[in-house]
Amino acid sequence: MSNSSRVNSPTEETSLTPDQSPGPDAPQDEYTRLGEKTGTTFIQTLIHLLKGNIGTGLLGLPLAVKNAGLVLGPISLFLMGGIAVHCMDILVKCSHYLSDRMRKPFLDYGNCMQYGLEVGPAPWLQRHAIWGRRVVNAFLMVTQLGFCCVYFVFLSDNIKQVIESANGTTTDCHLNQTVIMTSTFDSRLYMLCFLPFIILLVFIRNLKYLAPFSMLANLAMIISLGMIFNYIVWNIPFPVALPYLGELKNYPLFFGTAIFSFEGIGVVLPLENQMKTPRSFHKVLYLGMAIVTCLYISLGTLGYLCFGDSIGASITLNLPNCWLYQAVKILYCFGIFITYALQFYVPAEILIPRVVARLEERWAWAVDLAVRAALVTLTCVIAILVPELDLVISLVGSVSSSALALIFPPILEILTFHSEGLPWWVICKNFLISVIGLVGFVAGTYVSIEQIVLRNSARDALNGTLSGVH
Repeated sequence: MSNSSRVNSPTEETSLTPDQSPGPDAPQDEYTRLGEKTGTTFIQTLIHLLKGNIGTGLLGLPLAVKNAGLVLGPISLFLMGGIAVHCMDILVKCSHYLSDRMRKPFLDYGNCMQYGLEVGPAPWLQRHAIWGRRVVNAFLMVTQLGFCCVYFVFLSDNIKQVIESANGTTTDCHLNQTVIMTSTFDSRLYMLCFLPFIILLVFIRNLKYLAPFSMLANLAMIISLGMIFNYIVWNIPFPVALPYLGELKNYPLFFGTAIFSFEGIGVVLPLENQMKTPRSFHKVLYLGMAIVTCLYISLGTLGYLCFGDSIGASITLNLPNCWLYQAVKILYCFGIFITYALQFYVPAEILIPRVVARLEERWAWAVDLAVRAALVTLTCVIAILVPELDLVISLVGSVSSSALALIFPPILEILTFHSEGLPWWVICKNFLISVIGLVGFVAGTYVSIEQIVLRNSARDALNGTLSGVH
């Protein structure tokens, strides 16, 4: 997910202001922009929204569909996409109302939650409203750093496979032969190899210097996805004999991966704020998320149909061992490598200014770089401790993405518009969405951690057996 849209901080010249006080059902065309008519166009905003929702989670969806089943998986993805876009719409609506009521030019996600608590019905929540912003910012940091952990695992798994199969890589992508892998070293050592390069990457504090590389990364990922679709569409085996329903115990893993993939709620407010015509944002939102949902369902379903039960944690790991598709893996890895810096920007901007503000100015630059290096090292250490791509994705999705995308927005709407007289069915609907998010949070986190422990135990047992043989 790219967060380049967050680089420019909102100002009064790029803020939204309502012509009249907006209620819970106020249409978006009542909003106009102060100052000059500058900002992103409809197409530019749509592209940013698509970039914000397409990342490594997309490549893990075929395995997610396997966990849910060939029929239940696509249906669940469709329903989850609908709920996710509805919650994004709720967040934008609450931002409009609260920014007008609080006379603020722009509110981010954390500030929306804080002011929502301040206008809420409970005096205790009003007194502790600051914790709303702190909790949301904490989940945003966990989410973004979680993405960075996933990137370490993704890079190591794919580059390790490319290197180990290099001797058997051919120019014929239609050969279906067993490739003898040349054992190199553990994937966790590959992560350590990437660590210094990623630290140097995040030392680039101004993202405008990364803009050309970001464009190349996006192009590389688009080409890679096109090649992946081309392969799986033409290589689906018939007849198909895959289960329509997966095992119930695996459904929480599906939930975590799926909600991880719908990762764009954090960029919704910045994108809407930077639009030249913000009244058109709801069209961008629904069109963009419709495209994203269709892409998710198609890749998840077709990928599972193509590779069946042998599907890997990332579909790239199942591609043929020919140079064309090895190049696809390398291209996507390049895109993910550059995207790391964009994802890292969010937690860095939340944490580093607070640390630097406590120190003398002469130490600011050195401490800034030290904190960046420490945060990158932290994500690498977590990835080394849990080098399982599918489980890391599911865990991050269950813990933080479910809270930001499903649990918080419905609660925020109830708090924000309680004095406006919300219909009973809206309250019930919001309560149901938050409960679904909470159940997914608990079940997905539990199952992901359980599977991580089981796999680590199995790996340790295997290593012990091999050591005994030697």
